[in-house]
Amino acid sequence: MFRILPETPEDVPEVEALYDTCFAPGRTALSSYRLRDGVAPIAALCRLARDEYDAVVGAIRYWPVRVGERGTPALLLGPVAVHPTRQGEGLAGMLIRTTLDRARELGWSRVLLVGDEPYYRRFGFARCGSVTFPPPTNPDRVLARELEPGALADLSGAVRRWEG
Repeated sequence: MFRILPETPEDVPEVEALYDTCFAPGRTALSSYRLRDGVAPIAALCRLARDEYDAVVGAIRYWPVRVGERGTPALLLGPVAVHPTRQGEGLAGMLIRTTLDRARELGWSRVLLVGDEPYYRRFGFARCGSVTFPPPTNPDRVLARELEPGALADLSGAVRRWEG
């Protein structure tokens, strides 16, 4: 039994500890974190899961980014994490589906991420070769999903930090 809740400022230490457990403290050295530096996550999309003991066992965050010369807005999904003792219970899928639906309701039309295509394909993500992330990102791991039909049709260029 899980409760999916909005992440609050009071939850941040527990969520960060979960991310460290799942990805190791060096996770912030990844190039995708340069896109997050100095940018607040989209609070309305940051969710966590608490188990029957009230422990944070899952979390997901989204960040605004811009793509290409036109600065097309997009969401950057991630990180999404589930505590190793709770993996395989469908929790990550629940967090992803719930927040993608909410992102559409909030008016976002496209979502990007860097991840495993075989895993994220089930949520509608596919490779997006027209978009580049800061190096050393593997281009085969750049994935995208439309939340509105046609939202990826002319999306191309470098992904960069959200500047206001």
